[in-house]
Amino acid sequence: MRYLKNKKKIAIITAGLAFCLISEAPLTVAAAEGEGASVLQTAGVASFFETTHTAEEYKEFAQQAQGASWGYTNIGIANVESGNLNVREAPSTDSKMVGKMPKDSACEVLEMLDGWAHITSGEVEGYVSTEFLFTGPDAKLAANDLVRTVVLVNTDGLNVRDEANTESAVLTQVPKGEELEYVETLDGWFKVSIDGEEAYVSADYASVEQRLDTAITMTELLYGQGVSDVRVELVEYAKQFLGNPYVWGGTSLTKGADCSGFVLSVFKKFGVSLSHHSGSQAKEGTKISASELLPGDLVFYANSSGTINHVAIYIGGGRVIHASSPKTGIKISNYNYRTPVRCVRVLQD
Repeated sequence: MRYLKNKKKIAIITAGLAFCLISEAPLTVAAAEGEGASVLQTAGVASFFETTHTAEEYKEFAQQAQGASWGYTNIGIANVESGNLNVREAPSTDSKMVGKMPKDSACEVLEMLDGWAHITSGEVEGYVSTEFLFTGPDAKLAANDLVRTVVLVNTDGLNVRDEANTESAVLTQVPKGEELEYVETLDGWFKVSIDGEEAYVSADYASVEQRLDTAITMTELLYGQGVSDVRVELVEYAKQFLGNPYVWGGTSLTKGADCSGFVLSVFKKFGVSLSHHSGSQAKEGTKISASELLPGDLVFYANSSGTINHVAIYIGGGRVIHASSPKTGIKISNYNYRTPVRCVRVLQD
């Protein structure tokens, strides 16, 4: 048995099975003898260790724990400096791309081949290079730091309110299945953050879950027919900065930008000058309906008083890319992750 320490996390590696624990105190394990079996004893970590177990029982617990790690039996984590890890149809760099794993996203490793891993992640199944993938204990330790606590919406059109009561103004509505950034639990309410703005949802229609990011399908990233080259190029350019930081007032695509700064800088690359303010950007193009959205169009969101306070770039497939908040940075979301109040076409092609 050997031990790997990372901050307060201790991984016990037993017979090739990883069993990760969170400990506030050092873990001590001693071998004892009893009835001819090797018994491991420990104390002061959790109730699990308040009784003794045989070595075989610990191995069984470790095996069970692998399958309980955020829903993954053999977890892998995308280990890229920036951008995305390509998921391919076959284990070859010449093979068709079927999806992309953003930096730090998770997958289930089904099989390890010569330099390739057969994986599933979200709705994507394919092959990724093991050169850019954490596996085994390294993946579990990385996942401990990357797991997000979210509020999962369990009903369609859930009201998000300014205060934790039903008399408060509705900030927006969110669809079933949407994940909101969790802040804390109150009496019958969850405090959440939407694009950096604190709000509240009823605990009767939502639940708190732990999640890891997963791969994006190529369908989600495709554009449809009749989309000009400049729109495709703009969206591909914007997606290069996925995962980069959010900085209030910033315009740097690498060091940090806020929502309008991100849009401003992306469009500047293509010769389009925009204001550094989401409310102003909403007036700098032609208003269109949501059904007319094409990649490269802008989608705007408002607070409970109707004032526009957020902007995102539509990338096709019902998705947008935007600089969301200091915690999440530049990310991809469903275009209706909150209720859009205005759609604007800036590119006139």
